Amino acid sequence: EKGGQWAKALKLLVEIASARVELDTITYSAAVSACEKNGRCGQALSLLEQMASDRVALNTITYSTAVSACEKGSQWGQALRLLVEMASARVEL
Repeated sequence: EKGGQWAKALKLLVEIASARVELDTITYSAAVSACEKNGRCGQALSLLEQMASDRVALNTITYSTAVSACEKGSQWGQALRLLVEMASARVEL
């Protein structure tokens, strides 16, 4: 069931963190991608906030995937906010 994969990805991310494995940009980006496939803008944004809190670098792929999640979830304002944030953080567009 493809629709529930985002929830499984988030659960796995929590389990990895609980095992004291260091989460990195690639790990978070995979979880953001799972959210994007189902238009889960809120969850994708939460992951970006967690990345910032954990001091994990956000890159072009992470931002672009989150923008796409917001687009698919019809959250255009959030998508634009991410693009502005991306530019102010000097992440390549």
